[in-house]
Amino acid sequence: MPEGHVIHRLAREINSHFAGTAPVVTSPQGRFSAEASLIDGHRLAAAEAFGKHLFIEFDAPTPQRIVSIHLGLIGSLHFDPPSETKGQIRLHIEGGEVAANLRGPQWCRLITDQEQAVAVGKLGADPLRPDADFDAVKAKVARSSRSIGSLLMDQHLFAGVGNIYRAETLFRLGIDPMTPGRQLGPRLDAIWEDLVGLMRYGAKRGRIDTVRPQHTPEAMGRPPRKDDHGGEVYVYRRAGQSCFVCGTSIEHVVLEGRNLFWCPGCQN
Repeated sequence: MPEGHVIHRLAREINSHFAGTAPVVTSPQGRFSAEASLIDGHRLAAAEAFGKHLFIEFDAPTPQRIVSIHLGLIGSLHFDPPSETKGQIRLHIEGGEVAANLRGPQWCRLITDQEQAVAVGKLGADPLRPDADFDAVKAKVARSSRSIGSLLMDQHLFAGVGNIYRAETLFRLGIDPMTPGRQLGPRLDAIWEDLVGLMRYGAKRGRIDTVRPQHTPEAMGRPPRKDDHGGEVYVYRRAGQSCFVCGTSIEHVVLEGRNLFWCPGCQN
């Protein structure tokens, strides 16, 4: 599932191509045809990301004028030539020499302003949004007996944070993922600051890189990482491999249905 930095990049690209224009909006697959007809040809006001949720607002004369998208596990949004219509395209936004094609999302809905406010109100603090209220989240985490490994994946607390950022931030700060939130103290601020830095970098570069300069392939004389997710990481998907810092074998466990990776040597 794409993490929050991907959704913020998509919102920026939609704004770059279509904001202020009146694009053609269709649903070649047919499952969003009725909704698409309500916003087709109307001005696209702006796209905005909240965590893993993407909202595209149109200036249409109907209460339902905001496209709400969640990519889920297999969804994708690509920018193609307008003639590209391969695959099951749920939503097609076309203007000029480019089209945005949405395929396989968990959902694609047309909602009202009020429905968007309700959806956003359920989300926690997004490290990539300047209006994020981390103080409110910190207060909840500081009272919790749940592990920080669990809390970081809770979108009601940390919107946009996923499996990779969860594992990598905890490693970089030397925090055992099983530590209860109420035992973290000032380390909660360090977690937030690290997430903000890592996710801003990811949104800018389009890939997740978490290793410090002294642990890059060039600095260590090791091969670059080969993985579908790309980027250089410390522990994510490195179970059984040696830690770059202490040499301990990276551990893996399933926590609440999601794979968790950590180094017992560095995170204790």
